[in-house]
Amino acid sequence: MKRHTQLIMFLCIAIVGAFAGVVRAGEIPQVTGVQWTQASEDQKKAYLIGIANIAEIEMAYQGSNPSPDTQSILPRMAKGLKGETLDSVRESLNRWYAANPTRVDRPVVETIWFELVVPGLSKNK
Repeated sequence: MKRHTQLIMFLCIAIVGAFAGVVRAGEIPQVTGVQWTQASEDQKKAYLIGIANIAEIEMAYQGSNPSPDTQSILPRMAKGLKGETLDSVRESLNRWYAANPTRVDRPVVETIWFELVVPGLSKNK
């Protein structure tokens, strides 16, 4: 029984350690236009699905008590992307990076924010 308990404790510590390493934002690599322009359309769609899933998880976690706009970007992101689809966001990013080849070092999430969300906020008032 003692060996079983030790194994469970070891696995718990390993899992916590693995997630603790991921939490440090400075170590998370950012996908830039370099990777975006080299990716297949399926890879691009998978990346966008990942972002959408993170947003959905956060909104589900908040439940009926969502964070105010001052504490979360999700309400603004949802409003700014209203009417967009995964394909329309992917196509917009493809067009932006094609039109701005000298800015491929710009992170994709930054491009989504400033080229889609911010203009969408003005449009979707």
